[in-house]
Amino acid sequence: MQKVITDDLDALINIFPSYIRQPLSQQPDVSDLIEVVLDLGRLPEARFPQREVVLSPQEVNEQDIDYITSRISSFGGDNRAGIERTLHRISAIRNRKGRIIGLTCRVGRAVFGTIRIIDDLVRSGKSTLLLGRPGIGKTTMLREVARVLADDLRKRVVIVDTSNEIAGDGDIPHPAIGHARRMQVASPSMQHAVMIEAVENHMPEVIVIDEIGTELEAVAARTIAERGVQLVGTAHGNTLENLMMNPTLADLVGGIKSVTLSDEEARRRGTQKSILERTAPPTFDIVVEIQERDRVAIHPDVGEAVDAILRGQLSAVEVRWLDEKGEVRIEQTEPVVAGKQDRVKRPAREDEKYLYIFGVNRTKLEQIAKEMQLSLNIVNNLNEANLFITSKSFYRRKPQKVRDAEAANMPIYVLRSNTPYQIRQFLTALYSVEVPDSFDLALKEAEAAADKVKSSHEAVELSPQSAYIRRLQHLVAERHDLFSRSEGKDPYRRVKIFK
Repeated sequence: MQKVITDDLDALINIFPSYIRQPLSQQPDVSDLIEVVLDLGRLPEARFPQREVVLSPQEVNEQDIDYITSRISSFGGDNRAGIERTLHRISAIRNRKGRIIGLTCRVGRAVFGTIRIIDDLVRSGKSTLLLGRPGIGKTTMLREVARVLADDLRKRVVIVDTSNEIAGDGDIPHPAIGHARRMQVASPSMQHAVMIEAVENHMPEVIVIDEIGTELEAVAARTIAERGVQLVGTAHGNTLENLMMNPTLADLVGGIKSVTLSDEEARRRGTQKSILERTAPPTFDIVVEIQERDRVAIHPDVGEAVDAILRGQLSAVEVRWLDEKGEVRIEQTEPVVAGKQDRVKRPAREDEKYLYIFGVNRTKLEQIAKEMQLSLNIVNNLNEANLFITSKSFYRRKPQKVRDAEAANMPIYVLRSNTPYQIRQFLTALYSVEVPDSFDLALKEAEAAADKVKSSHEAVELSPQSAYIRRLQHLVAERHDLFSRSEGKDPYRRVKIFK
């Protein structure tokens, strides 16, 4: 399904002292090497997909660190270096005096076939944002996106390569990016400036950018998109909801603001008076959540998805994966609360609900249901249930109970985790629970506190609230250009607003 065109592994192995190099070369699965970790005064370790191995009984010393650093490029402001014309990355750990006391030497690989699963999205001309945990393959995918757009579609592609991870170290870019051009960034703090420079000076049709992580970079991305240039990038966060709740990066998906409606408008919409709304059109048209190396969840219309999440309504998500034959499979799913659950099949019956719980904390579920004044019918026999509730980790492993529920065509709700917030959102959607009046009161309390802080300069503590309402109160403080933090322990945890 995937063909490695080069990993230049010998170039990485050759930077190590002989007592590390020789045992590393002799590992039977050396071609699968992920990284070598070297810390001062500790034994050198090699990490593979399924195991870790100590390479020598000899501890790493300062001479070893110096030997390696003399054979690689200089470290930049992000404490990363590389090896000329390869994709390998060497990251440094320093002590308080700036001396290097640890190295993480990660293998960089160029791989064909990584974007088959999203090839049509890349070719659509729409701006696409890739999300996923570290090490999942975002940069590898981004590298091939640049090559496909430049070579197959003959577009003018410019890569803004902050740490030389996309196109490799040195002044000559790695052939894995094809005919795409690469702009290096002198300092990570200047990435946003180079993004704008790329558009103004080099007339690109596509900008490829890795790790959008600051507010300035988010603003630069919006500026580029408004000029009609296709953007393909990655950002910190695993899901669309992560991005929405990140004040620094929320602008990438349109931004979020708290709005107080008039009584008449609230009645017309059938909502509470204080609501959250999207501020502007999203910078990126499509968000791709990389769940596994060959499995993604796609939000094809980011604006629509964000609006649905803010309203607590259903939002279509497209899940794609590669089967055993390497064919792309597609499934349309509908989360119960967009961004909270991976997939759901609507229950065939809308009357009494009988829940079978598998891999979800039953005690926590019942406690939260009690707080919400809900009465749950939880059954111990799968044959008596009409709804199957499980967690993401259990659903992925596909144990027999999950397979039995699927075989019976039973509606399956998959929660991303057992957190009280996500369980509460799940129950709210399942039982169509109206948000209580305390929601309005909590936001009004935050608004009043913000006004008081601005006029008196004194910090104000709010009443204890749930994590979800506290998050909204933090947004209120931010909208007033104030600081806030949560203090105390549940159920008495509360927000403090201050200048």
